Amino acid sequence: MRFVRSGGDGGGEESANLYVANCGPAVGVALAEVAAAFGVFGEVAAVHPADGSGSRVVVCFADASSSRAAMAAWGGTAPCPALGGRALHLRYSVSRPPSPPPPDALSVALDAEELALPGLLLAKDFITPDEETELLAEVDARPWRRLAKRRVQHYGHVFMYEVSSSPSPYVIKKNIRTQIWEIRPLCQTRNVDPSLPLGDLPAFLSNLLLRIASFAQLSAEEDDEAGTARVFDQVTVNEYPPGVGISPHIDTHSAFTGPILSLSLAGPCVMEFRQHSPPARKAIFLPPRSLLVMSGDARYAWHHYIPHHKVDFVRGEAVRRGARRVSVTFRKVRSGPCRCRHHQLCDSQSGGSAGR
Repeated sequence: MRFVRSGGDGGGEESANLYVANCGPAVGVALAEVAAAFGVFGEVAAVHPADGSGSRVVVCFADASSSRAAMAAWGGTAPCPALGGRALHLRYSVSRPPSPPPPDALSVALDAEELALPGLLLAKDFITPDEETELLAEVDARPWRRLAKRRVQHYGHVFMYEVSSSPSPYVIKKNIRTQIWEIRPLCQTRNVDPSLPLGDLPAFLSNLLLRIASFAQLSAEEDDEAGTARVFDQVTVNEYPPGVGISPHIDTHSAFTGPILSLSLAGPCVMEFRQHSPPARKAIFLPPRSLLVMSGDARYAWHHYIPHHKVDFVRGEAVRRGARRVSVTFRKVRSGPCRCRHHQLCDSQSGGSAGR
């Protein structure tokens, strides 16, 4: 549910909802504590985060007389004794009708089973909220590399973004001498250089890697290199600000073997999957702390894509992505050619580049 400032002067026109700043999980106040504190003024129907900051909430009372009493008591500059003497900033707030979904919006699945996409798995709550907080702190303590619209970190091997993300092994280019457009094969490319490793993966990922290794639903892959143990040796951390996603792509077949796993932290998003022949589109909601596993067709034959939206529409509800979303993606670098059955999409077998 979304809220906006009500009309009127001062704290706005009276309503049953109060916008409360300097209050929330980011400043050490749990939503349950907020509800208990404001409950002295009347029945609290709900407490919602006001935005993605974690330091602003909306307290929804059952009736406006309760919000009026809270405003009279804590709406000034006096400290709030029920919340450790914290100075609160209050104003009235009203609910905003949800925006209608765009006419071409996909139906969004909440579970991988709904998509019936071979090789796709979603494990919700793969880590706890405390583990999520610890992982984010470890990541933020390390240097970021800034791209055009997001920040990244690489471990094990550098991920090379310069590779073409074209789904075709061919490209159309203009011949400078004849001024005629020609269809040419793309040069074979890789996204990592196995001969230039960055070193071992950082220690803060060790427990997570152990949990992934023991994940019972992580099955054998059809084209794993013979004799190669499933040990992830390349990790990319992406930070997405609001409204930023990724373009449709398939991770390059020749660069990585086996499944690709992605852990979502801090914020949610919707991921789409696209198939060109026959044309098809599917979408799934990725909540924070969920682990997405792409293997088989989901990894080798379908392009995956995060739309560049600030708001996703999920089952008729508008879901804001929040202040940031961080993904931790695990891959295994390939040492030989890919021999999967998707020949036209495989750069090892077609001589082009199928993804990035």
